[in-house]
Amino acid sequence: MADILLIEDDVTIRTALTRGLRERGHAVSSSPTALDGLRLAVQDRPDLIVLDLGLPDLDGKELLRMLRAVSQVPVIVATARDGDAAMVPVLDAGADDYVVKPYTAAQLDARIRAVLRRTSSPQAAALEVGGLVVDPRARTATLDGSALDLTPREFDVLHYLAARPGEVVTRRELLTEVWQVPYGGADKTVDVHLSWLRRKLGETASSPRYLHTVRGVGVKLVDPS
Repeated sequence: MADILLIEDDVTIRTALTRGLRERGHAVSSSPTALDGLRLAVQDRPDLIVLDLGLPDLDGKELLRMLRAVSQVPVIVATARDGDAAMVPVLDAGADDYVVKPYTAAQLDARIRAVLRRTSSPQAAALEVGGLVVDPRARTATLDGSALDLTPREFDVLHYLAARPGEVVTRRELLTEVWQVPYGGADKTVDVHLSWLRRKLGETASSPRYLHTVRGVGVKLVDPS
């Protein structure tokens, strides 16, 4: 189904996941270290990376930042660290999803399929809302002709809202559809990204143009004209 790169230092986990994912039709390569994993990511260009945070040579969050500097490959973080304090920085750094240990190959496979559906779904054309243009194929956004410097997650949030102009979207919906976190998750993560987007759109929550908060419900993207 997909070419998966598994970066995991625990040989027992690595072996079990490799076997389980291959049984589900995936082609799996693996690495026990961060730097070798980075080499394989650049060299082999996998469809998705499963990344453990507790690596022996480099912290997984730092490897994620290095990956995001050279590639937009989807990344699922697999970790024993739980809670907002651990996961919010990882999601903000560009992870597409995360699973908390212990987990099964079947659970990981479901997350892989969900992330790949979201990141590879074809989009026909750029979306225009007022002076804002969001191009999902090129993964670029412009405002009044000027390029916006967006992180991968900021782009995903903006694209999701631009596809639903004038429609109120709840934070829970954004967590589910953009972060692929169907249960739990932190609304604060969404608020932080919306705050960053507002700043890059040249507005504030108190003086909105495009991003309007509907108190107690969610947020909507509107044409300011």
